Amino acid sequence: MSNRFPPVNKIFDDLDRYRDFCRYEGKVFDERALYNENDRNWIAYKKYLGYLRAKARNNGRNIRSN
Repeated sequence: MSNRFPPVNKIFDDLDRYRDFCRYEGKVFDERALYNENDRNWIAYKKYLGYLRAKARNNGRNIRSN
């Protein structure tokens, strides 16, 4: 198979990650929610990804704002 369609691979990888998120968080998995900015589960998934990016950026440090 040629490597002419990398976006297709990205879509399937995103779908697998979203499915795992729904499975671990107890959310209802629906393929139609992928890239749908109005779906509640997709919004929760995007917030979760932001949390993971922030956690990686801070190297796991606890930052207290006293």
